[in-house]
Amino acid sequence: MVRTPLTPQEHERGERLGRLLRAARGERSMVEVAATAGISAETLRKIETGRAPTPAFFTVAALAGALGLSMDEVAQQCTPVPVPV
Repeated sequence: MVRTPLTPQEHERGERLGRLLRAARGERSMVEVAATAGISAETLRKIETGRAPTPAFFTVAALAGALGLSMDEVAQQCTPVPVPV
């Protein structure tokens, strides 16, 4: 199966998500947060660094719950601001 290349907007959204998760994680370890969310630390690392810019909804929801973020907050923080043309 061939995956369609990601758009620049999808990459930007993934980078925003990574920054939000890193900030929300604060001083907690990646291993601790990943375990609480029920994912691997490597998966969290990939999301935080933008190497996995389009994680599954349930992964994002689990991370949001582990970090005390609402899904509304995640959506708001990760939606790129439209650039006027």
